[in-house]
Amino acid sequence: MSLVIDAQVAGISGDMLLAALVNIGADKSKVIDGVLSSAGMLRGSRIQNMDFEKTVKHGTEATRLVLDIREEHHERKGLEIQDCILQVSDKLGLSDRAKVFAKESIKSLIRAESRIHGEPVESVHFHEASSIDTVVDIMGTAIALDDLRIFSGDIVSTPVAVGGGTLSFSHGTTSNPASAILEIFRGSQMIIAGGQASEELTTPTGACMLVNLASKCSEFYPPMRVQSVGYGAGTKDFEGFPNVLKLVRGEPVQRFDRDTVQVVETNVDDVSGEVIGQAIDKLVSMGARDVTVAPAITKKGRPTNMVTVLCDSSNLDSVISALMSETGTLGVRVRQSERRIVPRAIVSVPITIQGKDFTVQCKISKNGDASKHFKVEADNIRHVSETLGIPFRDANALIITEVRQKIHLK
Repeated sequence: MSLVIDAQVAGISGDMLLAALVNIGADKSKVIDGVLSSAGMLRGSRIQNMDFEKTVKHGTEATRLVLDIREEHHERKGLEIQDCILQVSDKLGLSDRAKVFAKESIKSLIRAESRIHGEPVESVHFHEASSIDTVVDIMGTAIALDDLRIFSGDIVSTPVAVGGGTLSFSHGTTSNPASAILEIFRGSQMIIAGGQASEELTTPTGACMLVNLASKCSEFYPPMRVQSVGYGAGTKDFEGFPNVLKLVRGEPVQRFDRDTVQVVETNVDDVSGEVIGQAIDKLVSMGARDVTVAPAITKKGRPTNMVTVLCDSSNLDSVISALMSETGTLGVRVRQSERRIVPRAIVSVPITIQGKDFTVQCKISKNGDASKHFKVEADNIRHVSETLGIPFRDANALIITEVRQKIHLK
């Protein structure tokens, strides 16, 4: 199953995503009952009423979240919101994937504020996000995603409209997108664009959920047979377009994904192995997708090493520059190559080994029988190995056993 989160026109907010999931078929009663169970877990907050109702936005019928809350506090520590979300996740018995999504979403928000204000995460205070509606958006979305069994499918986002102009908040007036939005998207695969309004279109809560949900961002929909479409309405009304987030669910029709890479090659015959090793590290740090070195024979029987680098068009120049400066080569060969790749998703999986908790990143292939195959990131294995003081291969074996149980792979 594939899900496209189409935020290229009206952006994304927490309530829009939640409402769109209900519109596309999530059990409304299950979402409301689950969220209301969190009412007493955030001191000074009370949910008076919660419901979903139909509305029309610029000619498009959509679902909107109706929420009536009472707040005694207008500032809270981010960790207070996080603790509430973790408690509710455990109380509701959500799947491990849903728990990780909820936990990482609020952590993304806290980390963004920490970087902006230059303070440790323990000291971060929320203002606009201090209300229980942040808990409602994140937990309601986790419940809805679990109900629709979306975590087991491929989730793709379109480029995200963020709006323009300026906005005023607790720290004064700033240009839009606000710093929190940029920090959340920084380092992710998400592409942002201004959009059609000089107002905020994407909120921090919406952004933090999106980066922890979508496995990739694409300007085009993946090949799929459309099965259902959902529309979640935002609170604002705009003159030129409907303020709705569109979700499209469908069945993938292509066995392999396609992408295009740049292939950069050069021969080096007068450098040491240490220089080549340093060059590999530098190229990877510059964004190279892969680097291989193979022995070869050139003219007059001269031994050489052929260095081949795969990279994207966006970092081609920096990769070429690094390759030339590190190896001293006087020229490179460049060509574009189309690839066929097995669809895959990268998921965070919480595990416990020898009484210690870890979260590891797993790349899971999604193609026929290959859907049972996964690979744990080497850096995560190394971290477990060093933390527990055990060999890398032993850590790898223990992690694989734990992950198989968590994601139900046999």
